Amino acid sequence: MSAAIPALTAAFRAALGPADHPLGLAVSGGGDSVALLVLAAEAGLKVQAVTVDHGLRPEAAAEAAWVARLCSGLGVPHHILHWQGWDGSGNLQDQARRARLSLIADWARAAGLAAVALGHTQDDQAETVLMRLARRAGVDGLSAMSGRRRAQGMIWLRPLLSVSRDDLRACLRARGQDWIEDPSNDALRFDRVKARRALAHLAPLGITPAVLAGVAGQMRLARTALEHQTEAAAREIARIEGGDVVMDRTAFQDLPAEIRRRLLVGALGWVGSADYGPRAASVQALLAAVGAGRGGTLAGCRVSLRGPALRVTREWQAVRSTVAAPGQIWDRRWNVYGPDSIGLHVRALGGAGLSAAGDWRKAGLPRATLLASPSVWRAGVLIAAPLVRNAPGWTAELAGGADGFFLSLLSH
Repeated sequence: MSAAIPALTAAFRAALGPADHPLGLAVSGGGDSVALLVLAAEAGLKVQAVTVDHGLRPEAAAEAAWVARLCSGLGVPHHILHWQGWDGSGNLQDQARRARLSLIADWARAAGLAAVALGHTQDDQAETVLMRLARRAGVDGLSAMSGRRRAQGMIWLRPLLSVSRDDLRACLRARGQDWIEDPSNDALRFDRVKARRALAHLAPLGITPAVLAGVAGQMRLARTALEHQTEAAAREIARIEGGDVVMDRTAFQDLPAEIRRRLLVGALGWVGSADYGPRAASVQALLAAVGAGRGGTLAGCRVSLRGPALRVTREWQAVRSTVAAPGQIWDRRWNVYGPDSIGLHVRALGGAGLSAAGDWRKAGLPRATLLASPSVWRAGVLIAAPLVRNAPGWTAELAGGADGFFLSLLSH
């Protein structure tokens, strides 16, 4: 074994932190993920590996089988997941990435894993910063990838962000371990490949992957400070009411512009149950409308101004087709419980439900809020509307509690 491998193993373990629970490894067969697998095996960690076959290249099935054989030799349980969701439209790489994360998260939860480790390196970090510079990203965008985050109900770890791609491959060569080269890594139609080529030309200026990764680290510190200031402002001027975020209009307008922007984006993301924030231009247009005394709609939410209050409400149109069974999470936010579930389903109350619920004004909530609120139905008959009236045995609770909004303003 090369002397470099123990050093990398130590760095890997330090970045990983306590690993007392079983860990998932996303292994595509490329050099980075194979190095992740080798380092985990050398460290003696209790791990399971997973490979996603996107079905987009004829070689994909054989590559997944190759990873399976490698894992078998290392004594690591391995699973292959399949994605067949691309219809030929849209951004293929983005859709594949989202599908991969969703598939892996579902697999990891079912396997009882505490977290999943990804093989992103210092070079990936630098390429991400460079691409986001081209998109005029702000502090959040330039902070790039974090070593630990929570998404899709799973913790994702990137323990190799301080390690270069070349160092990982050098260790694999020293160990006699090969890997699979993905031909798309040389396809100039992809922005990441262009960024990779551009970095080679920027090196003489001192703009190296290590330098750009350092910039990302500084931006992450700034992002953390801004997030904590935003959370503090939210706790001072905002409250949760019927699943809405309600803020003091004057206090909101008095906030620094960046904190105001972050607070609005955070409210939209929490109320709208979104994985990604709306486009910057759309947010700025909505902020201008609010500043001029008007409301608007964005990201499946309605922003309204009434008296001293600014209210961010879920839009009924965005949830009119969302259905779940009692006891399941509805609209990714609500838990609805009751004495029975047979033949019942949860959906937005809507106009018909509001009429059937009686005098909704007694609830003390705006009509728009109640239209998008969870309700229980059986064969077209309203059984319960917990936010409108007392429904014996039925409750509707926010999955993260009222504190969930404030905590959502912080990176996890």
